[in-house]
Amino acid sequence: MTDPGELRASDAEREAVVEELRVASVEGRLTLAELTDRTEAAYTATTHADLALLTQDLPTTGGAPAAAPVPAREGRKRRWFVGVMGDSKRRGTWRIDQELGAVAVMGDVLLDLREAEVRTDTVEILAVSVMGDVKIIVPDGVYVDLDGMAIMGDKKVNVMQAPPGMNVPVVRVQAYAVMGDVKVIGDSQAQPLQRGFAAWREHWRRLHGDDWREIGRQLRFEGRELRRQLRDDRRLDRGY
Repeated sequence: MTDPGELRASDAEREAVVEELRVASVEGRLTLAELTDRTEAAYTATTHADLALLTQDLPTTGGAPAAAPVPAREGRKRRWFVGVMGDSKRRGTWRIDQELGAVAVMGDVLLDLREAEVRTDTVEILAVSVMGDVKIIVPDGVYVDLDGMAIMGDKKVNVMQAPPGMNVPVVRVQAYAVMGDVKVIGDSQAQPLQRGFAAWREHWRRLHGDDWREIGRQLRFEGRELRRQLRDDRRLDRGY
């Protein structure tokens, strides 16, 4: 009898998992990088077991309606990051539940979205650079929509985007650069994130399946052999 986990996944089942991941992100359970990684893995999954691995640490929806995007806070429609002859940086863990604004005037603004909890379906950013630099770091695999204008400056995207047709996270940037730059770069162009142990373990299992158990046993065996060899060497050094 075929193992149920080895049954081939359908397109509809992949889309259902992607929607479950999106809901988990809106609820604050996944960072933008985690959402992007798992969405990509869902679209490339071949079996039910592959899909189950992506949601095993998330509560089951049980057919409940999808969570609605969190609306912008009343009276605070945009969160601003401003660098005037100085720097303004936001990285690490933070929450995005409203539109963002970045203004660099002879200074620099850095927004790293990878570890952010994105509570909305789309990240909307207004970026203004006047003789300064605005840099936005996103996970590779998101869809970036960059619009606006540049006068004696530059606006560009350097992100490995997902193939068309995938329901991936969207980052929309309206950029205005005057003798300055607005850049959106992906993970591969930035300093890599430090993966937590749980994320590393999940990533490893997704790549290697059950082989990780055998590799772990082999590493433990080699560790014991190395300790035994060190003990023998110390005995020889002491003359007994």
